[in-house]
Amino acid sequence: MLMADLTIVQKIPHQHAPHGYHHHVRLLASRATLSKRRWRGVAEDGREFGFDLEEALAHGAHFFVDGAQQYVLEQSPEDVLEIPVATVEQAARVAWNLGNLHFGVQVLAGAVRVMEDPAVLQFLSREGIAFQRVNCVFLPLSTGAHQHRDHSHHHHG
Repeated sequence: MLMADLTIVQKIPHQHAPHGYHHHVRLLASRATLSKRRWRGVAEDGREFGFDLEEALAHGAHFFVDGAQQYVLEQSPEDVLEIPVATVEQAARVAWNLGNLHFGVQVLAGAVRVMEDPAVLQFLSREGIAFQRVNCVFLPLSTGAHQHRDHSHHHHG
């Protein structure tokens, strides 16, 4: 595609098209891509966008309006582990333990979701906790709030 065909998005529109008068056009992106502030993507209608933002966007964000067309981000599904939980206490205990391993979790009614990782599998096996693999849009709590990708730290005990 020619550079002239690239629509640059630097600010998110504050107003949506009036309800009932717009058509949603999806742009599918991975969770890793959505965590970035600078990236490119192609909407389902073929329009190419370049994103250069102050803050990363999230699943469901309406990022561009062109007449009656409203462009919306959709996070692509990914494989995760889903742990069935029967009580709020059980959900809290599982989520706390996974968070202590530095993994983001998504808490739902009746389940906790987490990325598959050897440390997670070891914890679930050791504790005898049942799980299943599912493919879904994974929206972990506190995205970016407590991740340790670019630095190291040590727990003192």
